[in-house]
Amino acid sequence: MKTVDEQMERRLRAEHNIWVATARPDGRPHLTPTWFVWQAGKVYLCIDPASVKARNLAHNDRIALALENGATPLIIEGIGRQVDEVEWPQAVIAEFKRKYDWDITADEQYRCLVETKPSKILSW
Repeated sequence: MKTVDEQMERRLRAEHNIWVATARPDGRPHLTPTWFVWQAGKVYLCIDPASVKARNLAHNDRIALALENGATPLIIEGIGRQVDEVEWPQAVIAEFKRKYDWDITADEQYRCLVETKPSKILSW
């Protein structure tokens, strides 16, 4: 697997939106931009548990993520795993606060933290 270099790391820490691709139970794709953080070599999304992407991940945990800038693509594939709320890493909570001024622990709607460890990284 390609590893994350220093330039990729900077982009993953700085860029505000990531495209999230999941698959519906009938196979149709679902694609949405979402806020994210990069922490300890993983991508974290905080999403609404009633959202299409959350329902899709409950059915099929494969996920593809892509940074917005198509001129310098950075695409990550992996398995999206819901993190139990009592196990939310403090560093992830702090990074959402730093990046977006968002306290994910106090949000009533976006209560599903999804962790993706990259299994494949593509960039060019």
